[in-house]
Amino acid sequence: MSTRKCSAMSEEFGWPVRVYYEDTDAGGVVYYANYLKYMERARTEWLRALGFEQDSLREELGVIFAVRSVQVDYLKPARFNDALRVSADLVEARPASFSFVQRVMRGDVTLCEGRVGIVCLAADSFRPQALPAALLKRLRGEG
Repeated sequence: MSTRKCSAMSEEFGWPVRVYYEDTDAGGVVYYANYLKYMERARTEWLRALGFEQDSLREELGVIFAVRSVQVDYLKPARFNDALRVSADLVEARPASFSFVQRVMRGDVTLCEGRVGIVCLAADSFRPQALPAALLKRLRGEG
């Protein structure tokens, strides 16, 4: 499983995930909510690959990110010990929000796919706030 550093909207980022026993349900397959955790990890690592740490954004610029919307389709099950790749493909960057299409793959097989909307919030009030200029430029492939 390889990962790529994402620097513009046109590039897809991938993050490797191994399925642990704790990720599975009584049927031996990944519990549906854990796919959302895998997607969250991939988005966090995508942001880190761009050079932005969420704790630094909160402490230095007073912004945090929250999931605003999720639409997920579960297509095939993942099982204990599967080696997966979770993508984070940025599809839209707006002044105070951005959206991803994400996939959880086992090899070339798509197990789960979804669209996730993220909003930027002021850390102290949880009100929508513009993305930091440097981040927005990077998301748009301008810097």
